[in-house]
Amino acid sequence: MLATISQLTIGVVDLAAAFLFMYGLLRMASPVTAPSGIFVAGLGMLGAVVASFLYAFSVSAAAEPHLLVNVGLALVALVIGGGAAWWSGRKVPLTAMPQMVALYNGMGGGAAGAIAAVELFGNKTTGATDLVVTLLGALIGAVSLSGSLIAWAKLDGVIDKPLRVRGQQAINGLVMLVTLAVGGYIVFVAQTGADPVMLMPGSIYLFFGCALVFGVLMTLPIGGADMPVVISIYNAFTGLAVGLEGFVLQNPALMIAGMVVGAAGLLLTLLMAKAMNRSVSNVVFTNFGAASKHKQGAIKGELKPMAAGDAGIAMRYAASVIIVPGYGLAVAQGQQKLYEFVKLLQAGGVAVKFAVHPVAGRMPGQMDVLLAEAGVPYDLIFQLEDINDDFSTTDVALVIGANDVVNPAARTDRSSPIFGMPILNADKAKKVLVVKRGEGKGYAGIVNGLFYGDNCNMVYGDAQAVLIKMIEAVRGLGLPAAA
Repeated sequence: MLATISQLTIGVVDLAAAFLFMYGLLRMASPVTAPSGIFVAGLGMLGAVVASFLYAFSVSAAAEPHLLVNVGLALVALVIGGGAAWWSGRKVPLTAMPQMVALYNGMGGGAAGAIAAVELFGNKTTGATDLVVTLLGALIGAVSLSGSLIAWAKLDGVIDKPLRVRGQQAINGLVMLVTLAVGGYIVFVAQTGADPVMLMPGSIYLFFGCALVFGVLMTLPIGGADMPVVISIYNAFTGLAVGLEGFVLQNPALMIAGMVVGAAGLLLTLLMAKAMNRSVSNVVFTNFGAASKHKQGAIKGELKPMAAGDAGIAMRYAASVIIVPGYGLAVAQGQQKLYEFVKLLQAGGVAVKFAVHPVAGRMPGQMDVLLAEAGVPYDLIFQLEDINDDFSTTDVALVIGANDVVNPAARTDRSSPIFGMPILNADKAKKVLVVKRGEGKGYAGIVNGLFYGDNCNMVYGDAQAVLIKMIEAVRGLGLPAAA
């Protein structure tokens, strides 16, 4: 009786959790409602985790002697994992958020792989369909785990450049074929009862080993410029793996949450690839993220430095300003000072907007989060397609720490690795001010012709330090700040 009640309770809670996951994801579609969406989805996850302990009332007689030990281990794991997540969530800087997301993606894939391993080593999947689904979830989860760890290493600077060898794609294809062959062998032996050439545990170890190696080999050649898309791909992989293992376990919360996350991750991947005017296969199987080897023609003009104070005053006397934030702003942690400067401009009657490129930064939505963290009102933040036409009628475009997403080569240079990628039309503004620490190139490894334009001036220095000087210069004019 107690076992029946526990199973019924688990089913009801899991369905409620799945609904909260979907509702939370829906609210995450808008920056205004995203915080409450995260909270709602978190409640769903908490409910599903707590309900999972009710499985203790319906274990088999053989498992009962180990019940207390296993429940204790689960509680210890929750305390350690929850504590580590709480600490890292509070302490990690926004610039390191992509690395943390990559790690958590990997953990999700690893968890799905671990569930599959328990099912495989315990011979708990007897039907052919369940076995195939379990192996598929194991494959995707293992690839997501090892690939996400490599993505983390690249983002964190542990691996500072793409690693490639001749015949890389052929090697990757061979490893995947071996993995699929071993998986097929496991299904064949399990369903036919044929004498195994290789013992089943050894086959399972080989299957997981090949899948992990494939994740590493697939990610190593991909350069830093493509890491936002790679993170999104592995997010989709993790969701799909969790959904597949949920099917095997007949757990509705895992199935629904996994499929929703997988679908959302896939859609985000496609949208980001579109924003770069490239296919997903082009991201995964080409060398865009490496330093470009294409020969760029001579760029006319010269770099024209401008003092930060002069730049600030020039914007104060402009009628309209569009600000393009980039990763350099996040590195300098200058978002608070930026909004303080914006309020000074608004107090002087300047119309200010923010233009965000879909792949600005190192993680999808990083610039939106950065601006929201500083308290920038959402109605001042515009995406590429909504604001691009406004640049031609704008007095000043202020580019802070961005490079490739404002490079006119994407429109004019057919030999450029970013040709065809939609960019923010900052170069079409009447005046362009670019804040950079130096004259370095962007991820694509090409010189930005915008910087040499007749209408462009360079303001060199750390973004936060530059903004402080701009604020001081504008305040020196005796204007009050906007409320």
